[in-house]
Amino acid sequence: MYKRVIIKLSGESLAGVNNKFDDEIISDLARQFKNILQKQIQIGIVVGGGNFWRGRTANPRMDKVKADQIGMLATVMNALYLSDAFNQHDIKNKIMTPFVVGTMTKQFSKESALKNMNSGNVLIFGGGIGHPFFSTDTITALRAAELEADCILYAKNVDGIYDSDPKLNPSAKKYKKISYQKIIQDNLSAIDISAMNLSREIPSIVFALQHKNSIETAVLDNEKIFEFGTLVSNNIEEEFYA
Repeated sequence: MYKRVIIKLSGESLAGVNNKFDDEIISDLARQFKNILQKQIQIGIVVGGGNFWRGRTANPRMDKVKADQIGMLATVMNALYLSDAFNQHDIKNKIMTPFVVGTMTKQFSKESALKNMNSGNVLIFGGGIGHPFFSTDTITALRAAELEADCILYAKNVDGIYDSDPKLNPSAKKYKKISYQKIIQDNLSAIDISAMNLSREIPSIVFALQHKNSIETAVLDNEKIFEFGTLVSNNIEEEFYA
């Protein structure tokens, strides 16, 4: 069983059809996290901001740095909302950002993060890496490496990694297991390449968030995860899902 995991949640995963947030979805996420905590597993969550902002989609002429900075602030808003939802479910938590956000968050340091995790706090990482041009996949891998996590969980809208885009190729085959080297070699756009380079020594699971109890299963049941996810690890023999 894992001791410490870092989980990537997209901003879209928190959103409803017509709203920035879906409280039913968020409440279910909180329930799953609470069950994981009861197993004495430490949790860090990197939250995205896509329910508020998607880069330069609002204006393609916008300066990339400014677009990314708005995105960072969007992730902080999501972190605040998620924190309040956790409070409602009696889940101790702290928000950490790479830059100061008044009194609303704590500035990240490895020492403070580990102290909080060892005290049973769920850490919610907002603000990305604090610099433009880096994805939230990258900050997920960076925090996992810094905090010596046992596994990285990428909650996606797709149920694992395929040998080609399943939206374009109905015959695409899903991997049950795959190495980081194979993903980079075949240019499979499942995880940001810079994230993979940071986390080659840490196993990752790419899975479909919408699957029932997906996060809880990904953390606690290594066999069932293959039903809706793919294990990524270093020096692993590739295997397709049967």
